[in-house]
Amino acid sequence: MEKVIVIVIVASVSKPTSFSFFTCLFFSFKYLSLSPSDICLLGKWSKLPFQAHPENHFLLIHIDRALICQFYHQARVIPSEEGDTMPFGFIAAWKKRRRSNTRDHTDPWIYKPAESWGIEDQTPQPTRRRHGSSIFTLKEMEEATCSFSDENLLGKGGFGRVYKGTLRSGEVVAIKKMELPPSKTAEGEREFRVEVDILSRLDHPNLVSLIGYCADGKHRFLVYEYMQKGNLQDHLNGSCEKKMDWPSRLKVAIGASRGLAYLHSNSAVGIPIVHRDFKSTNVLLNSNFEAKISDFGLAKLMPEGQEIDVTARVLGTFGYFDPEYTSTGKLTLQSDVYAFGVVLLELLTGRRAIDLNQGPSDRNLVVQVRHILNDRKKLRKVIDPEMARSSYTIESIAMFANLALRCVRVKSRERPSMPECVKELQLIFCTNAKGLGHMPFRMG
Repeated sequence: MEKVIVIVIVASVSKPTSFSFFTCLFFSFKYLSLSPSDICLLGKWSKLPFQAHPENHFLLIHIDRALICQFYHQARVIPSEEGDTMPFGFIAAWKKRRRSNTRDHTDPWIYKPAESWGIEDQTPQPTRRRHGSSIFTLKEMEEATCSFSDENLLGKGGFGRVYKGTLRSGEVVAIKKMELPPSKTAEGEREFRVEVDILSRLDHPNLVSLIGYCADGKHRFLVYEYMQKGNLQDHLNGSCEKKMDWPSRLKVAIGASRGLAYLHSNSAVGIPIVHRDFKSTNVLLNSNFEAKISDFGLAKLMPEGQEIDVTARVLGTFGYFDPEYTSTGKLTLQSDVYAFGVVLLELLTGRRAIDLNQGPSDRNLVVQVRHILNDRKKLRKVIDPEMARSSYTIESIAMFANLALRCVRVKSRERPSMPECVKELQLIFCTNAKGLGHMPFRMG
């Protein structure tokens, strides 16, 4: 039985941080096959049992035994996200349970990068796998993208650029190259780690698959499955010449709702997950126009029982913010439902969530169409004119508009759940198909 030493750092309990220490604990325990009862605490806090609950604010970091002394002497405090400090609490030791796989010291949740402590970095081998995701080198990323050529550039985002790439195996992928100014390096690193850990554990046809990642020195890359049709927003009001018909839009809505319902209810993580940045640009489409949710950098595990989680900063994208979240700082699963409702309105109208080309009173899509959708006689005024009239029935449009309006209600308790949205959208799809005289295919 191998002896393993870890450093346990205690966060400031005076105020909660938006970085989820509970997430760290959950994944650390799961990765090391441990439970709180395995921990033998050493130090002045050892009188209290170690519990894996968010209110305790513990962060578990695993490092090699040989680095303990250097680690301890080089850093007495670690800055937290909010600017306060997290003093070293104690060292915990236990006998690790026997596992079939070698311990992976590149795990981003429980391993502090060596360069952070002035220690020579050891580049991970590309053949190593973590939770089913491959680990790539910087050289492999350069080869896959032809040295990040402009010809392979798919798009730009808040945290870098996305390139089309071809791996040595011949697989075509999308590679996100994280590019951040020094002031946002810590924030980008945090989002990188969250995305790797969450997507590595999730498996659903309506969530984009993480093929692997690269953490080579200061370079960070995320490698995803390639989505041939790009993102939803481009098809609604972007550069795509052919606009989506109504059945295709319903299909996308159903797929996205299933992905969110999986996160909220039945994910493999075992704890509800709130995406926190659901929007039309984060809904990707494959060659069959099947929707997959992407970009989990802001995702957050919710406490058991789906209780409200108070956060210090409001994060997400303007136009998709839950009003309760922005006014109180309280994040719930229903915050995703509100954002989903905004995307439903985009699907219906073909307009952007926020249109800066409009006047101040008409920029926000929800505000712009809410009063119109309440009147069935005015529905035709907001239907995307680019959508073929022969592809929809007014009945299905009315049902869809009603669902969208309920999703964007100001009070979160009045919104439907994501599983309820899935069922209603399936009914709307069938209603539209029957109204057009088509035999609907099985939605699953």
